[in-house]
Amino acid sequence: MTQQLSAKEPTAQQVAEHKLYAQMGVSDSEYELICEFMGRKPNYTEIGVFSVMWSEHCAYKNSKPLLRRFPTSGPRVLMGPGEGAGIVDIGDNQAVVFKIESHNHPSAVEPYQGAATGVGGIIRDIFSMGARPVALLNSLRFGKLESDRVKYLFEHVVSGIAGYGNCIGIPTVAGEVMFDESYDGNPLVNAMCVGLIDHDKIQRGVAKGVGNPVYYVGPPTGRDGIHGATFASVELTEESESNRTAVQVGDPFMEKLVMESCLELIDTGIVLGIQDMGAAGLTCSSAEMASKAGNGLELYLDQVPQREEGMTPYEMMLSESQERMLFVVEPKDEAQAMEIFERWGVICAKVGKVTDDGRLKLIHHGEVVGDMPVTALVDECPVYDKPSSVPAYYEQSASIDTLRYDEVSDLGGALKQVLASPTVASKKWVYDQYDYMVRTSTAVRPGSDAAVVTIRGTRKGLAMTTDCNGRYVYLDPEVGGRIAVSEAARNIVCSGAEPLAITDNLNFGNPEKPDIFWQMEKAVDGMAEACRVLDTPVIGGNVSLYNENANGSIYPTPVVGMVGLVHDTDHITTQGFKAEGDVIILLGETKAELGGSELQYAVHGKTEGRPPQLDLNTEKALLSTVLEAIQTGLVRSAHDLSEGGLAVALAESCISGNVGAQVNVETSLRGDYALFSESQSRILLSASPEQAGKLEAFVRERGVPVAVIGRVEGSNLTIELNGTSAVNEPVGGLTQVWEDAIPCLMN
Repeated sequence: MTQQLSAKEPTAQQVAEHKLYAQMGVSDSEYELICEFMGRKPNYTEIGVFSVMWSEHCAYKNSKPLLRRFPTSGPRVLMGPGEGAGIVDIGDNQAVVFKIESHNHPSAVEPYQGAATGVGGIIRDIFSMGARPVALLNSLRFGKLESDRVKYLFEHVVSGIAGYGNCIGIPTVAGEVMFDESYDGNPLVNAMCVGLIDHDKIQRGVAKGVGNPVYYVGPPTGRDGIHGATFASVELTEESESNRTAVQVGDPFMEKLVMESCLELIDTGIVLGIQDMGAAGLTCSSAEMASKAGNGLELYLDQVPQREEGMTPYEMMLSESQERMLFVVEPKDEAQAMEIFERWGVICAKVGKVTDDGRLKLIHHGEVVGDMPVTALVDECPVYDKPSSVPAYYEQSASIDTLRYDEVSDLGGALKQVLASPTVASKKWVYDQYDYMVRTSTAVRPGSDAAVVTIRGTRKGLAMTTDCNGRYVYLDPEVGGRIAVSEAARNIVCSGAEPLAITDNLNFGNPEKPDIFWQMEKAVDGMAEACRVLDTPVIGGNVSLYNENANGSIYPTPVVGMVGLVHDTDHITTQGFKAEGDVIILLGETKAELGGSELQYAVHGKTEGRPPQLDLNTEKALLSTVLEAIQTGLVRSAHDLSEGGLAVALAESCISGNVGAQVNVETSLRGDYALFSESQSRILLSASPEQAGKLEAFVRERGVPVAVIGRVEGSNLTIELNGTSAVNEPVGGLTQVWEDAIPCLMN
């Protein structure tokens, strides 16, 4: 029987006639499919609910066929994709919970709140699993740091991240920032959170038990963030950039109260299901919880706490007001739950009940204003296998000779130029705004290969990093995807940890353009292959599409967030050289590979050709060798070679250790190739004089290329090539160039 629906809002006929559904991002064919599922035409509220649930942000309708290519299981994986965050076993009944998500479009429109609420949302994903958040990371992309607009976005995004994380008391310990004109007008703001949990505290977002009450927790619902999920699923335009109502407003002090009260509630053992109200707010949390339990849900919208008068069902269901959660308990446990939130001063209201009819039913002022099949909302969104075609630029770049540039004669000057490039330069200006020592568990601070947070009461630690070189992925998406995973693993190993798993944030342009979809396909293939070879399954993540600006798509940027396990805190390793006399050892092979390199960009003003190539078996051998060497006690410092190649790695190790180095590289390559090539699978180690011979023999026995290239000494970085001086620069001067670059550009 067709429900009698409220007529206070536009009728279904008016919606169809005026194609309001198209304004909400629903296509004609999708609208027809919705009508089939409903057995009638949807009303205004219902089409709004469908529009957000069927958006790319919530349904992954354009990316789901690709996401299925990722390996998602493994002996340590306790929970893979599908919940708020993935979970990996770390032994002793403990597990690490982590996820990364984007807030790109909101940050382009309102950078402070866009970034802040991105942090708040990812924190809720972690504690909704029952985990205590222990660290935050981020991965940021901006246009060239020269225009006032880019400076404004950069400054306020960093301020928003700092403002939220510092106030809630979770250390922001690591991240990365890259600058390139590709990101002009469409910055990328990806936030990652890592938490710890005992196995018996793991939660799921399910609405269990027919007749059980459904509770709303958190501040009242307002009109901020309405259609935020849809906003994130279309290209930014001048019109959409003015739509600030699609950007949420965050309150970290309230989130702290919600987090602590929810964790206390979970500790009681009475929670049957809990989920945060993230993208699509009350709509997504209620529909997904019902779907995962195979049940229905009835919501009484009059009971939803509201901070503004006259809110309509449409507004309440689609609002993305922050710091809100939904949970289910049994009737006998209601009083206990209410007492916890009352003591914390957090609003807790009964707003619905679990039903057995498989429908999401909305009741407002005594009338049914929405009645939709849950499976249609969550499980039946059409999935599109988009056409793909090889971009013209990719085919053309195959013939570009990236070694055609004139030889750089002043290698010391080139080193300073690359060190001053904002992508390579010190990010101290950024992380000094973050409280990275709160909770006093941060063992390795921002600025090394990976951050490390110790696990209290144990000798274990968690290493964590975010990585992706969008230039590499642009020049060759499949190779770039492999490199993103491999570099993350390299950073984890260089910190003394075993790589466990990844979470990813796939930032791409408009998937409806065949060349963009091809980038996505190839990048996912490369990442998936690397994850299989390196035994780092994908346990969750996020897709952010339609990242475009006036010049076209951003560089394809599939950011990898990786977590590793430090088995013993004695294994924690950093990049800085440690003591005079230590021996410097280079692992891996250097080739003439400048495509996508920082030298190519900063000195030659180009991004072209093909990126460095990568053999995953070579990478795996390197990683296992270095990790075993660290765990055996043979290594003093370790630093992966990435942007800027060997010259920058040496400079950074000297700067971090506040010490000089005397290096001689025997090479058949031209000087600028030898020092600035970004060949993969290379790591710079140092060892004490007593252990250096053992380390060299250890590495050589495992078939990894190895060369002793110098010693830690003095106050200059002196590099010779085949015995001829190439670089001789005071470390203090290099430090100043490296540290002053971003502050000077921001002043």
